[in-house]
Amino acid sequence: MVRIEADHEVVVGVDGSEESIEALRYAGTLAPFLNATLHVITTWDYPAADPLLMPFGSGEFADVTRRDLNRALVAAYGYETPPRLRTTVVFARPARALLEASRHAALLIVGRRGNGRVPVRGLGSVSSACVSRAQCPVLVVPRRLADGEEVVPRTAKL
Repeated sequence: MVRIEADHEVVVGVDGSEESIEALRYAGTLAPFLNATLHVITTWDYPAADPLLMPFGSGEFADVTRRDLNRALVAAYGYETPPRLRTTVVFARPARALLEASRHAALLIVGRRGNGRVPVRGLGSVSSACVSRAQCPVLVVPRRLADGEEVVPRTAKL
């Protein structure tokens, strides 16, 4: 059995999308199996549509993001979270935050695509950036199929 050193983490990026919640489910299964801490990261940034909001209310943006993260945790696990769970809300672009976290992670898990504004058929911009530039192996998790059938995720950079 593969074991990850106790000080290593399985990092998962969450934006509240179905794909990120599915990634959270996989991460919650893998982290205990690998004897690793599960580090859930979500990010926020000022709305691009209104730069005048930048000096005002940054705490409110962080609070909303924290509530969204808590909703995602409940959606993934109910009210029984995995052991050794750590959450972080970061003021940063998602790809930048996850790439930074990958420097110290044993594994990075992301959904195939998230809540981005541009609809895509393949990988989203964040998952694509993680696959191409992360400093650890990356697991990209697809959304469950409509009939509930699970899809086996593929790994990159092994």
